[in-house]
Amino acid sequence: MSTEYGADQIQILEGLEAVRKRPGMYIGSTSSRGLHHLVYEIVDNAVDEALAGFCSNIYVTVNQDNSVTVIDDGRGIPVGINHKSGLTGVEVVFTILHAGGKFGGGGYKVSGGLHGVGASVVNALSTWLEVEICSEGKIYRQRYEKGNTVIPLEVIGDCEEGKTGTKVRFLPDSTIFEETVFDFDVLKQRLRETAFLTKNLRIVLRDERVEPEVEKVFHYAGGIKEFVTYLNKSKEPLYQEIIYCEGQRDGVYVEVAMQHNDSFNDTTFSFVNNIITPEGGTHLAGFRNALTKTFNQYAKVNKILKDTDTGLTGDDIREGLTAIISVKIEEPQFEGQTKQKLGNSEARGAVDNIVSEQLTYFLEQNPTVAKIICEKSLLAQRAREAARKARDLTRRKTALENTSLPGKLADCSDKDPKNCEIYIVEGDSAGGSAKTARSRATQAILPLRGKILNVEKARLDKIYGNAEIKAMITAFGTGIHEDFDITKLRYHKIIIMTDADVDGAHISTLLLTFIYRFMPELIKQGYIYLAQPPLYKIEKNKKIWYAYSDEELNKILVEIGRDNNNKIQRYKGLGEMDAEQLWETTMDPEKRILRRVMMDEEASSEIDVTFTTLMGDKVEPRREFIEANAKYVQNLDV
Repeated sequence: MSTEYGADQIQILEGLEAVRKRPGMYIGSTSSRGLHHLVYEIVDNAVDEALAGFCSNIYVTVNQDNSVTVIDDGRGIPVGINHKSGLTGVEVVFTILHAGGKFGGGGYKVSGGLHGVGASVVNALSTWLEVEICSEGKIYRQRYEKGNTVIPLEVIGDCEEGKTGTKVRFLPDSTIFEETVFDFDVLKQRLRETAFLTKNLRIVLRDERVEPEVEKVFHYAGGIKEFVTYLNKSKEPLYQEIIYCEGQRDGVYVEVAMQHNDSFNDTTFSFVNNIITPEGGTHLAGFRNALTKTFNQYAKVNKILKDTDTGLTGDDIREGLTAIISVKIEEPQFEGQTKQKLGNSEARGAVDNIVSEQLTYFLEQNPTVAKIICEKSLLAQRAREAARKARDLTRRKTALENTSLPGKLADCSDKDPKNCEIYIVEGDSAGGSAKTARSRATQAILPLRGKILNVEKARLDKIYGNAEIKAMITAFGTGIHEDFDITKLRYHKIIIMTDADVDGAHISTLLLTFIYRFMPELIKQGYIYLAQPPLYKIEKNKKIWYAYSDEELNKILVEIGRDNNNKIQRYKGLGEMDAEQLWETTMDPEKRILRRVMMDEEASSEIDVTFTTLMGDKVEPRREFIEANAKYVQNLDV
């Protein structure tokens, strides 16, 4: 295949004018998520150079003025004239939509940037953008404002002999973005993941807005094997080796790394050309098929399974598995507009072949590891069978009793889920106040007794046997796992209402962990909320104010004057409020504060690490996490 890369390899598909009018069409949103996408677009171009074998280092700097600089040591964007447009290659890349070296082969074999919208969209949505290119011994520069060229491509000096690369600096347009401040942690998560997926690429992230400057270096010689180690850091691996399969079939380059741990969750992430595919696709199907087939063959040949035994299911084998599937493919095809699911049929066969063959060798050469995995799978099979019986029993009971709602649920009278909300309340006393306070037509109350089961440390049969969890499952109506059906959801707002203290925060985290593991669609589709009860009640001259934070308390005290007539009550829990106060502060849709729980699927590997760090058995990672995030925590009684 030709890998010529000059100005004429950059093809033009259409013009740029619509981007500033309809930015959401190109970057998804103008919120914080869209803002960070601008950085990923420029970084992805540099990563494509790394995938093509021409770039070893990428430097990303958030500057003091909140502009971002991305520097790479790739070949440099072509500066010659593109004969179709009469423009320089640089100008084509930054001013014409759907232009680049990734269409029609030639420039790149594989590309992550093909998912994205390209440098031209970043340019269109920036107040200004400057690009400098080191090529053929010269430094070229061009400047744009709101997508328009204001300084044509000019030579501004000489670069060192043999040195090449591109430097892009841009300032997002504050008239377009609702949020224009970059979050260092969001960039850190994405760039760390990119470095894991691109073996030996070094990415340096700097933040110059803080004193002293912060710098993180991501460089993983082990690639996705190190990614698995990172994801398992809060879990106990069942064996030391990381199982690794690598190869090429039908033009698809396949890399798979996996290791089982002592948890009960399947933590598998799939990527195409370094971009996460949250909905999986053909590469994930090929991996799962290979895993199920290979382990069943091994277990039968080695008499771990008798011929009369039912085989192990994929769910049994994947219990406690952490796996990364990364494929590189020249022309990825995706199902749906969101590009979250791979459709190429050749990817399924390639992954299936490579994993089946190399996993078979691994198991034969490592019988101890093979036995550990098979024994865990058999335990999972028994637990799954017990869970199925418990579930069937619940279903039969439901059919006989003709009601599926738990006794302690105070349901609402409106039956349209769009109008209905359910409060999950900790404790009977708060539950009693909430039942009295609520609007009976649209607000249901489900009080929970004590702390629910930590699902991070329990198998499915234990989860089905837990009364509090069963009450939630039946109240929501959707079922869990393979039974989950979002159309049966009975409430379009599920509101977790706990005390504003350490115990309350723990109960909220337990509830969120359960929903994230067993009903993640509820979070993805925005049905989960956290209530915000007030921290303080202030009384003065028979007037009452409520404060939801220390800052708000101080603001109120400044307004009303700080003197001895002020009566300040610090609420320790919801139970301290009478029904009227609870309604007024926390349940009245006109006055309450609700925080919607959101989930960025692009950061799903980091979300998984967070839940296992907080709810797993290992103390050290949890301590490190709390210390690192202490600055974000407010209003917890320690």
